[in-house]
Amino acid sequence: MDRSRLEAFSDGVFAVAITLLALNLTVAGPSHVHLLHQLGSGWSAFVAYLISFFMIGIVWVNHHVLVRGIAVVDRTLLFLNLVLLLFVVMIPFATATVAEYLAASASIDPSVRQDQQIAMALYGAVFLGMSLGFGGIFEWTLHGERMYQRLPADKHWAARARFVGGGLVYVIAIVVALINAVAAFVIIALVAVYYIVERTPDAYKAAAPDSSADAGAPDGS
Repeated sequence: MDRSRLEAFSDGVFAVAITLLALNLTVAGPSHVHLLHQLGSGWSAFVAYLISFFMIGIVWVNHHVLVRGIAVVDRTLLFLNLVLLLFVVMIPFATATVAEYLAASASIDPSVRQDQQIAMALYGAVFLGMSLGFGGIFEWTLHGERMYQRLPADKHWAARARFVGGGLVYVIAIVVALINAVAAFVIIALVAVYYIVERTPDAYKAAAPDSSADAGAPDGS
């Protein structure tokens, strides 16, 4: 399979997933409740949208950087890529779920608190799955003559930590979610902020020989 087809198919899935996020941003419309109040009460939907949008965007950038350096596309890579996309397309569902339950008032119905915790754990689990899926693709690139520019063996573990380090944080967020949903929400948001501002050394860049543009860093910087 041509590398461009792999990237084109993946880009289409990323585009659909990131677009579906906006469908969750709704207001009830003209009523006895003022628009500003409706927007304020829907804070969880807007925050979840921002987190999920940047998470998908970060993975898209990372995926683009990684695929540009791939010299050989085989069956294993195709299925690893499908695993990644499996969780990417689940993000809009998890985002809508966590936004709806966080907006509910636990003070009115104590049972809502447990639902909020489960919703947040689901949200974290989807991001964990996405992280593991991307980590699987990255691990595939470290072996054999699969990249135009191989990463030196002594750089493997440092690169693994940068690529999938967020997975450990997602595990922590899932555990925290079962205690405090809002705290877990903050942890996941901080992961997004970290991967936006963090910069990866040039040693981790792997561009195809015919690439005239800088491939960028695998962390999305």
